[in-house]
Amino acid sequence: MDQYHRIPFAIAGEGEETPGAPPQATPPPSGPLQALERLGQTQVPDVDSDLYCITIIGQIEGHIVLPPQNKTTKYEHVIPQLVAAEQNDKVKGVLIVLNTVGGDVEAGLAIAEMIATLTKPTVTLVLGGGHSIGVPIAVAGQYSFIAESATMTIHPIRLTGMVIGAPASWEYLERMQERVVRFVVDHSKISEAQFRELMMKTGELARDIGTTVVGKDAVRYGLIDEIGGIGRALGKLREMVDAAATRQPPTGKPVIQ
Repeated sequence: MDQYHRIPFAIAGEGEETPGAPPQATPPPSGPLQALERLGQTQVPDVDSDLYCITIIGQIEGHIVLPPQNKTTKYEHVIPQLVAAEQNDKVKGVLIVLNTVGGDVEAGLAIAEMIATLTKPTVTLVLGGGHSIGVPIAVAGQYSFIAESATMTIHPIRLTGMVIGAPASWEYLERMQERVVRFVVDHSKISEAQFRELMMKTGELARDIGTTVVGKDAVRYGLIDEIGGIGRALGKLREMVDAAATRQPPTGKPVIQ
């Protein structure tokens, strides 16, 4: 007999299927195998910290489900996380990291309002891009950072699909636009005139109106507080948490109630 030949065998109760029974589904991988499949590494850093991080990536999904190939941030996922962070006594500060192309206006404003009304210290960090409705989210924190290479696109609200050509449609669009403008102006240092000028500027975007603002310009206009990356953002958040613990007002923008 060939020494490499293997005789199949089975242990009673293991791997046996009842005749006529439907085949059992393969259980999903767990442990290191799951981490390898999802994250590309076998070990996931386990950090016990009092700082909670929430990511806003891809396209912000609203009431309509986007195609499966799109990377999305679902507001029904983010809002419960914010509620849990507010209620959890172990969480002392929240970091919001953005790399988003924008998306649904109402969903983005809902997330921004949630961040702005948290009672715990909040810091936002724009990496890559914080475009369109990502701008209100980026300015919703008590202090904001943007990477030097990151950009923010400011443009008027656009509607997709069928639009009825009636005065009521224009008024609805104007009111929605006003909500975005008011939120950004109230939660940043930019003036309303400056923000509207950037929004309605022609020539910056191909076949469109608006402005693409790079990191340093976002700080210069007053949209974002400071240039910085993850280390600076975490350091600022830790400073704000320590100041809150000693009941001293943290440096930076005041909390807007």
